[in-house]
Amino acid sequence: MDYQKFVDGFELTTCIISVERFPDGSYGSIRIVAGNKPYIDSIENPFNGAAAHMLNNKFVPGSPYEKYIPKDLNFEQTCYRCAFLKKPVHTYLKPDRFDCWINQYIMPVESDEPDIGYCSYTLDITMEADAGIMTNLSASTASSVLETCIKLRGTNDFRKAINDVITDICAMCDAKHCSLLLINDEDQTCSVLAEADRSGENEKRHVIGDGFYGIAKTWDKTIAGSNCLIIQSEQDMLILKERNPIWHDSLKSVGVNTLVLFPLRHGEKTLGYIWAVDFDPAKAQNIKETLELTTYFIASEIANHQLLKQLAVLSSMDLLTGIYNRNAMNNRIEKFVSGAEPIPDGYGIIFADLNGLKAVNDIEGHIAGDELLRNASAKLKKIFPDCDIYRAGGDEFMLIAPDIPEEELEKRIDRIRKDSEDPNEISLAVGLFYDSNKGDIRDAMKISDERMYKDKEAYYRKFPERKR
Repeated sequence: MDYQKFVDGFELTTCIISVERFPDGSYGSIRIVAGNKPYIDSIENPFNGAAAHMLNNKFVPGSPYEKYIPKDLNFEQTCYRCAFLKKPVHTYLKPDRFDCWINQYIMPVESDEPDIGYCSYTLDITMEADAGIMTNLSASTASSVLETCIKLRGTNDFRKAINDVITDICAMCDAKHCSLLLINDEDQTCSVLAEADRSGENEKRHVIGDGFYGIAKTWDKTIAGSNCLIIQSEQDMLILKERNPIWHDSLKSVGVNTLVLFPLRHGEKTLGYIWAVDFDPAKAQNIKETLELTTYFIASEIANHQLLKQLAVLSSMDLLTGIYNRNAMNNRIEKFVSGAEPIPDGYGIIFADLNGLKAVNDIEGHIAGDELLRNASAKLKKIFPDCDIYRAGGDEFMLIAPDIPEEELEKRIDRIRKDSEDPNEISLAVGLFYDSNKGDIRDAMKISDERMYKDKEAYYRKFPERKR
């Protein structure tokens, strides 16, 4: 067949790919046999942006494809399936190595050589994701993706929804184990958000352990700019060994033979990964097609959940001192009053007011005053580590001390009062009311606040020179 004439009949960017097959059924070199003018231009004269930093070569017919793009196991496996198993493929994806989305069609092409197969590769580039193309799926894939979306959005129990989705993915892959791992670069941790195990051997304990963050951070480089990593043969494992020998040895040490790894990306950030071990290689293409879109929705849901958690923290935390704010205090009191949270059998309410803040603000400035407030909250956290501490407003703090004996609370307050007499120590006026009868917490707050002000008056009577 005249492959050059064949590709010249296409208006879209198109090339012909050859795949070498060995007697044992594995594949060898994959080459670009011919390309039409748009394809050659994409290599020799790439437009600014999407692939300009990758495709800047001279096109030579018959060259290995790695001459133009990094080695990509997904691409190789797809070409092999198409060339020899006559399986056409349509995918729409955004590889990390490009700043664009690629709509690609791979079709089997006639071959006269028993150990060389051919396929055509046609692509169209969009700079933004096209929802219409993304939803152009097979019936089975569309059903799986839709089911995932319904589970994610059909309940307020986020963790249960994620666990249900991972259980479904594990079954779809016919894998021994499937996990959703979250990456936290600030804490340098890798944690399991959800998992499913079908091996009966509790595989998860052997695959994910302490120090796994270091291995997980190598995965982006191992994926090498593609949108996933699928290891489905010993030949693929050897390539993994070349790219990431430490991870390869870790997997082999626990008997992992096949692996699916999909990053969960939202915007420019990698939130985590979905991986399945010892899956059915016969399902590789269906797994890839399904997870390419499913992970898009899962990542969006995780990002939304994390944002809501951050907003909840911001709405309940005092940003200056790092303790709970007045909004959180009011919400907690409302729970006690409404019965949403049972009142403890015995609890103390403590009000504490920082002495001398106005003088520090007036003489040393508000930066020094802010530092004094931070030090005061740190002191309270140190003395009352088992209590909830709230900044009620300004220089006033409130503490809820459930299930701590009254004598113990009095002992801690005596320590604060003794420290307050030292001009080099943080000085706090404090008031305590202890309730062992499950009374109205608002009454406890009122009495505690009154006692705090009496303590402040006593302090300034004793040290009038400190009152400014």
